[in-house]
Amino acid sequence: MKMFKCAFRAASANAFKVNHGSLQQSVHTGGQLFAADKALLMKLRKSTGYTFINCKKALEMFDNDPAQAESWLHEQAQKEGWSKANKLEGRKAKEGLIGVFVGDAAAVMVEVNCETDFVARNDKFQQLVKDVTFATLDHHLQSRNQSKSGYVKNLLAGDELSRLRMGEGAALADSVALTIGRLGENMSVKRAVMVGVPAEWRIGSYVHGNVGSQQEVAMGRYGALVIFQGGKEGEQDMLGRKLGQHIVGEAPLSLGNMDDLPCGESETRLLPQTFLADPSRTVAEFLRGQQAKVLDFVRFQCGETSGKDQN
Repeated sequence: MKMFKCAFRAASANAFKVNHGSLQQSVHTGGQLFAADKALLMKLRKSTGYTFINCKKALEMFDNDPAQAESWLHEQAQKEGWSKANKLEGRKAKEGLIGVFVGDAAAVMVEVNCETDFVARNDKFQQLVKDVTFATLDHHLQSRNQSKSGYVKNLLAGDELSRLRMGEGAALADSVALTIGRLGENMSVKRAVMVGVPAEWRIGSYVHGNVGSQQEVAMGRYGALVIFQGGKEGEQDMLGRKLGQHIVGEAPLSLGNMDDLPCGESETRLLPQTFLADPSRTVAEFLRGQQAKVLDFVRFQCGETSGKDQN
C-alpha cells in the first residue's frame, strides 16, 4: 500500500509538471506578437539589406507594419553603427574613393576613406560616396542661390562635411556610422570641393580607374576638375576630359601663365608642362590650338596627407 501511494504521488507530480509546462507554454504563446508575414518579411529583407532574423523580429514587434519595422531597424543599426564607429576610431583609413559629379554649371568632388580596397569596392560604401557627393552638391546649390553670380569655389573639410544633411534626412555623420556598422571598418569623409561657373565657362573632369556602381557619380582613386573657356565647337567635352586626364597624371601644383617657359622634368605649373596627350606640345600650346584657356583646376588623390594639390 505504501509503495502504491508513493507511485501515485510520483505520477501526480509528473502530471503536474507536464500540465504546468503546457500552461507556461500556452501563456508564453498567448503573449507573443503576431508572426511575421512571409511576403512582408522577404520584401523588408530585400529593401533594407538587414538580416533575416532582425527583419522578422521587427515585423513581429510592430504587428507586420513594414514602415514601423523599417524605422526600428534603421534606428537599431544606427545605434550599432555609432558603437562600432567609436570602437574603430583611430584606425587608419587611407583607402577609399574619390567621387565626382558634374552638372551644367556646377560640379562636386569628394573624398571618402575606408581601411581596405576590398570595402571600397562594396556597393554600400559606394552608396555612401554617392550620398556625400549629393549632400555636398545640395549645400553648394543652396549657398550659390544666396550669393552673386560668377565663379564660385568652396572647399569643405571633414568636420564641415559630417554636419551636412541628405535633403531633409540624417546628417552625413549618421550615414557614415551606419555604413561602419554594416561593413565593420573605420571610415571618414575627408574633404570636398564645389565649383559653380557662369554660362560661358565649362567644367571638365576625369576620374582614373572608374570603379563605382553608382552611375550618376564617377568614382576612382584619382580625380580632377578643370575650369576652362573656349574650345572648338562640339569638342569641349573631350577637351575637358583630356585636360582632366593630364592633371591627374602629371599632378601640377599651380596654373602658371600662357607665356611661361618650361623649367624641365620637375615642372609643377600646369601650362608649361608637356601635354600628356601630345608630348610634342606644352599644355599652353595645345590650348592655343584649341582656342581655349584654363582658368582653374583641382586634383584629389585618395589617401594623400597634404592639401598641396588643391590649387
